[in-house]
Amino acid sequence: MEFFCYHRDRPGSLTLREELLEEHWSYMDRYAEEMIARGPTLAEDGETPTGSVHILDLPDAAAARAFAFDEPCHQAGAYRDVMLRRWRNTLGRTMWDAPGGRTAGRTAGRTGGDRWLVLGLGAGTGADLAVPRQGEDELIAYGPLLSDDGAAWLGTALLVWAPDADTARGVLTADRYAAVEVHHWQPGGRSS
Repeated sequence: MEFFCYHRDRPGSLTLREELLEEHWSYMDRYAEEMIARGPTLAEDGETPTGSVHILDLPDAAAARAFAFDEPCHQAGAYRDVMLRRWRNTLGRTMWDAPGGRTAGRTAGRTGGDRWLVLGLGAGTGADLAVPRQGEDELIAYGPLLSDDGAAWLGTALLVWAPDADTARGVLTADRYAAVEVHHWQPGGRSS
């Protein structure tokens, strides 16, 4: 089962996050085989962390809850909240396999733009269930957010390479969502 996990930082927790960075990475190292995508969201300055995204393939909901709530920064109070939802990997690949993934600027010939997390939150009839054909190479991760039992559509989450926030937001059909959030995002993990 695939899960989307987004820990949002508590205001003023940057020092605590920095102190726990090695513990966080060591914890994430235990899930390396299960990771589909990972990395921090960033403030407008493109540098200050505002949260942490992890998309994983785990055995069940109990394992996903354990992953989300046992994470060292969460345990220490660095996060204000956690979004944990079932998710479907519509692209069928990891961020490391994606053209817009970890080394997009160097390997794909991109000279401008950035990477973004886009969250479209909704309910009812699903929207944007199929991978958008235009700009598919810019997608790093893409899929629906689902209810705990996987039966109900609750929105769409994606990671995308785009020149700006408006272009990233434009991947989704705006009028089908109650809210659309766009956050700077960068691929995470230990530097190689």
